[in-house]
Amino acid sequence: MASLRLESSTSSIAPAEQLPFEVPIIDDNELLVDVVRKLHNYMLVAINDVACTFEELRFSPHGQSLRLLLYSLAENSHNPCIISALMILKWQFSNDAENDWGLNESRGYACEYVAWQFLCHIDQRETIEYLLEELKVPIQSGINISQAERGTSGFASAAGEPFTQEGERTPLLLSSSSSLYRFFGGKRRTGSSLDIDEPGSNVSASDAYELERLSRFFGLNALEIATIAHAKRFLSQKVVQKVIDNIWNGEIVFWDSLSVHSKKKPQFFNKRTADPYSRLRVPVYRKAFEAAFFVSFLFLYYAVLVERKPTGIGLFETMMYIWIAAFAYDEVSGMADAGMLFYQMDFWSAWNMGIIGTGLAFVITRIIGLAKHSDYITDVSFDILSLEALFLVPRICSLVSLNSYFGSLIPVLKEMTKAFFRFIPVVVVLYLGFLTTFTMLARDRLSLRQMSWILVKVFFGSNVLGFDIAHDISPIFGYGLMLIFVSMTNLLLISSLVSLMSMSLEGVMAHAREEYLFQLSIYVLESSNSRRLTYFMPPLNLIPLLCIRPMRLFLPAEHIRRVRIVLLRATHLPFVALIWAYESSRRYVSRRNSQFPPTATTTATGSSRPTSAIQMGFPLSTHHAPLHASALDGRSLGSSRPRERSNPGQQPAARGPSSGQTGRGDTADMIDEVERLRTQVERVAARMTFHQRGQL
Repeated sequence: MASLRLESSTSSIAPAEQLPFEVPIIDDNELLVDVVRKLHNYMLVAINDVACTFEELRFSPHGQSLRLLLYSLAENSHNPCIISALMILKWQFSNDAENDWGLNESRGYACEYVAWQFLCHIDQRETIEYLLEELKVPIQSGINISQAERGTSGFASAAGEPFTQEGERTPLLLSSSSSLYRFFGGKRRTGSSLDIDEPGSNVSASDAYELERLSRFFGLNALEIATIAHAKRFLSQKVVQKVIDNIWNGEIVFWDSLSVHSKKKPQFFNKRTADPYSRLRVPVYRKAFEAAFFVSFLFLYYAVLVERKPTGIGLFETMMYIWIAAFAYDEVSGMADAGMLFYQMDFWSAWNMGIIGTGLAFVITRIIGLAKHSDYITDVSFDILSLEALFLVPRICSLVSLNSYFGSLIPVLKEMTKAFFRFIPVVVVLYLGFLTTFTMLARDRLSLRQMSWILVKVFFGSNVLGFDIAHDISPIFGYGLMLIFVSMTNLLLISSLVSLMSMSLEGVMAHAREEYLFQLSIYVLESSNSRRLTYFMPPLNLIPLLCIRPMRLFLPAEHIRRVRIVLLRATHLPFVALIWAYESSRRYVSRRNSQFPPTATTTATGSSRPTSAIQMGFPLSTHHAPLHASALDGRSLGSSRPRERSNPGQQPAARGPSSGQTGRGDTADMIDEVERLRTQVERVAARMTFHQRGQL
């Protein structure tokens, strides 16, 4: 089978007029590598002349070719790898988007656009399956004659059974415990299905190469691949954010039972059949307990600073040691689950490492001071502990980052910080040049250290000091050089730095909504989509570390899992009781409100997420995901039938805010209605064009 590698150059592609413009047909059981190849070839042909933005794809001629592909996928294909394949291509095109006049970037936008529109044509249960089902690892097998004639590679099909099933019971030395860790840091295990270079393999070199490149995505779901590919436009659409909102609120869960044989599977939460302890994995509750942990951590921190026992360790200091150890273990476990590169995507990871590093330095110096009975080392240890506030206090304030306004400031701070550090080398080079000159001119009067501090003070605004000492530096060149230094630093460099940071601010604020939802999506996925069945809240996570981990030396994995479940049930009963009381009170209030509906204009509430994608206060734009009739019809929790064509004239039963909401809610409803009608017209036009091409 002729194969086109993912990194093939766009220069080898002929113009669109010279290539057959055929919409690929993707079978339901087609392999991921074949789906990626077909979509990759189609994107190369569909967008090969002019670069365009995400918004332009909807109205440009390229959008028509994408709508043909969308119609074909929505009508004829039920392959579960479609969204994952599009996100993989987004990642591939983004990595290749250099010196190609923006074509690969436009192809990446096209992948996001097709994935978004495809989700708008399926029901809610299918949306969960396409977004949250993980890509399974295929097992290599020999190919028969019929497969060879069709060009099928020698790997198990998506509908077949031969897939490696990995879970918490899989030994940690054979596979990583997290799919994200496997992507960023995990290594392919020896003797796996991807060892395709062994003698007797029937897989071609091109298929082997493509499968090896795609192997990093095995075990990931489409949302995780989207975050890795930085598909921010796709993640910010309403149809995607609705799924993320449901994960955040616990309406969609990955574990509904707590037993030795439990398996991870995305599904809707059923309060009648789900285990109450599975609610500990809900991100909103984890965030609430994390906030309580940080508040208690801050209380112990201030208590130790106020108590300050130089000759012994008090009760508060002992408890703070436990809190530091629990926080460090929880952070290291989260890093191992997510992988280093994915972990670094979290803005607050640096603060967490600062808390751990400063706390560890305090513990070491404190122990040394007590052992040597040294008052000086003891004072140094408490001075180090004072530095903890630089990381701990902002980390607690990070809880407000779930708000849309404060959350959008985090990407702004990140980009401005990057711009600042990119500008630092220019300042350092200029500073070293003037420092060398001034030091040599004042070699008999001022030392290098004195001159360094003088120039630092002048750089930060003490211009008078520089002119006062200019005569001492050099009676001939002192004033002129100091005037040049002051002009270049206080006027030129500072103004340039402010302008550069302002440009970064404007660039990020233009896409503040996408940036905020992207960071929030990372947190939700990182805190909910782990392969670990049992999660212990800090500081209770030290109990399995000290009691259960040594048992791995002589107990099998199944027994260890049973012990962890029993220990979780015994230690986390208060947490489960709080969650049960909160959810019961919410259901009670909801029933009362349904019995006595309000008559006045009210504001829509009901999501425990602080700011959802639909409730945010950002200006509305026309590139939000339209709530098509086909996207809403059949989106009931009990619907699992294959998707059907919906009635174009049917109106959604419920959408967004209530009809009585004014202001922004009415504007959102009107825009959604216009988007729905426009998309219906586009679908009819695409269907007519598709049938005309079929007749030709």
